[in-house]
Amino acid sequence: MSLALRREIVTVCRRLYERGLIAGQDGNVSVRLPGDRLLVTPSGMSKVDVGPNDLVEMRLDGTTVGRGRRASSEVLMHLRIYRRRPDVKAVVHAHPPTATGFAVAGEGFMNCVLPEVVYQVGQVPLLSYATPGTEAL
Repeated sequence: MSLALRREIVTVCRRLYERGLIAGQDGNVSVRLPGDRLLVTPSGMSKVDVGPNDLVEMRLDGTTVGRGRRASSEVLMHLRIYRRRPDVKAVVHAHPPTATGFAVAGEGFMNCVLPEVVYQVGQVPLLSYATPGTEAL
């Protein structure tokens, strides 16, 4: 597995933490690999502390390749996205304070005012709460 790709995932994890988009063990990151595989951040580890060798390699059927740490408890969500969308190359799940505030207030991002957001993201609906690590998520 490419050490450069592993280092890039680690950099993304640290940037998410440094920018306040995740705290502690929040969030997770994965990248699609050739041959129906992916790399995903580990469970129970602060993203600021994740190193290249902590990442978990998995198959799209959900089995882990090799030994080491357990995959993020949110890996089911990542797997579902990769199975349904072959064009998706990476998934970043974060908890930005602004988005969390909208969710707590029961508001989605349906009325975008920034052209960049409208063009690149579009509308962002609000979903009901789902327990982390479950099929419901």
